Amino acid sequence: MSASRHPLINGFHRRHWRGDLTGGVTAAVVALPLALAFGNAALGPGGAIYGLYGAIITGFLAALFGGTPAQVSGPTGPMSVTVAGVVSSLAAVGTSRELSQGDMLSMVMAAVVLGGLLQILMGVLRLGRYITLVPYSVVSGFMSGIGVIIFCLQIGPLLGISSQGGVVPSLQMVSSNFTPNPAAVAVGIATLVVVFATPRRITKVIPSPLLGLLLITPIALWLFPENIPRIGSIPEGGLSFNAPDWSNHLPLLLKAGIVLAVLGAIDSLLTSLVADNISQSRHRSDRELVGQGIANSISGLFSGLPGAGATMRTVINIRSGGKTPLSGMTHSLVLLVLLLGAGPLAEGIPTALLAGILIKVGLDIIDWGFLLRAHRLSFKTALVMWGVLLMTVFWDLIGAVLIGMFVANLLTIESLTQHQLGNMDTETGHLTTREQDLLKRCGDDLILFRMQGPLSFGAAKGISERMMLVRKYKVLLLDITDVPHLGVTASLAIERMVKEAERQQRTVLVAGASGKVKQRLAQFGIEHLVDNRDQALEQAANRINKKNEQITYEKD
Repeated sequence: MSASRHPLINGFHRRHWRGDLTGGVTAAVVALPLALAFGNAALGPGGAIYGLYGAIITGFLAALFGGTPAQVSGPTGPMSVTVAGVVSSLAAVGTSRELSQGDMLSMVMAAVVLGGLLQILMGVLRLGRYITLVPYSVVSGFMSGIGVIIFCLQIGPLLGISSQGGVVPSLQMVSSNFTPNPAAVAVGIATLVVVFATPRRITKVIPSPLLGLLLITPIALWLFPENIPRIGSIPEGGLSFNAPDWSNHLPLLLKAGIVLAVLGAIDSLLTSLVADNISQSRHRSDRELVGQGIANSISGLFSGLPGAGATMRTVINIRSGGKTPLSGMTHSLVLLVLLLGAGPLAEGIPTALLAGILIKVGLDIIDWGFLLRAHRLSFKTALVMWGVLLMTVFWDLIGAVLIGMFVANLLTIESLTQHQLGNMDTETGHLTTREQDLLKRCGDDLILFRMQGPLSFGAAKGISERMMLVRKYKVLLLDITDVPHLGVTASLAIERMVKEAERQQRTVLVAGASGKVKQRLAQFGIEHLVDNRDQALEQAANRINKKNEQITYEKD
């Protein structure tokens, strides 16, 4: 892509820089508390700063190299939950050490780098177009599951109770060590009040997460100078290179990298679709994957949390005037300035405050609108959605998506099959008057088998089953006028049907095949093709009439 066509260059040319700067600054204001909260949730005590590192690096590089001009990237709920899972998995196999020693952090960041490299590969292989084909029931169940995970994992920090691991281990630790810290509870409740109850006219000026951060932190420092969990010390010197450690548990890290790559791709491209709808633009999926991959790979090399397109930050950026990659880069530069200038101030932020912010994020991620009415729309859709949600929360993120897609596609194929196979009985509403007259002439000696829509392998079983019900007929007429596509498996089913009819010395006519469908039938050696249904019915009527005359003659 030439420099003259890069969205950043075009952005300067079109004089969008004022809106980009405003949008970038506004997005940074929203991103600051979220980045700290996601870092703390993903890596535990002392991890908040790595969320900020990730927001700075991924936000800048994904904007520079990505394919969605106004998108703002950074740590998100799904990515942070996945990193937390990596930490708990490493702890479960006995490799956990203090983050200050760098060993655990190096292994986690190795998974982040692998995830970024896999995203680059996905973009190079042009897989972006397939990522957004995930059924909505699966996306809804997955995102709601992520919201539930975030909510459950923050109960412990909100109460000042140490907890770690997945949903069940975390809740078990909270239950078995239920000794709430009064100061943490007070800070957590105060934060929840701020993020949930702040009037809309105020949140339009200052986002509620930032308002909670600015209001509650100094009050907490004044009222509870001790005995309350806080972010803790922040490494001096800002961003620094950290070599990833692939020497231990490479299979586990590779699996985590695959999960990060897939979830990051889904998260980013869904946000890209949102950005397109708001900005009336069109993103480039494969370039976006490459940009996100570059951003995450480099973020992992500098101990930054992995990121993806962040919906809330992107929407706020666009509505504040952001139109080009300059806005996302501005957002990162503002965060970098805050890191260098206000890093020591962040050490006193209570973890209960961040937990309150994340509980609000988790509840917002849950797809309440679809969750509460899915059963009224479609029982099967609701079943898929709830199944994915429960598997996401209690089993495995990527497994939930894969199984959900498999089941959803099976249900879709079943539904399509019912529409692909026409009625073999007396329904003739689609026939012209002449065709209906010809059909009456044929009587019960003709089986008219009408098929509609693109026939995939799902139609093969239905074709075979219906033919087994038919015993007596003289002419089989297959009407595929309304079939624009014919899959190999469906073609094999039609071939078997034709051969079985010919074996029983019955006439077979295939009407309406054209273009690639006709070529596919020719490849399978299927003959007796007639241009249209009218001609086929006329031929069928003539052949039936001749056979009947012959039978009458033989009886006489």
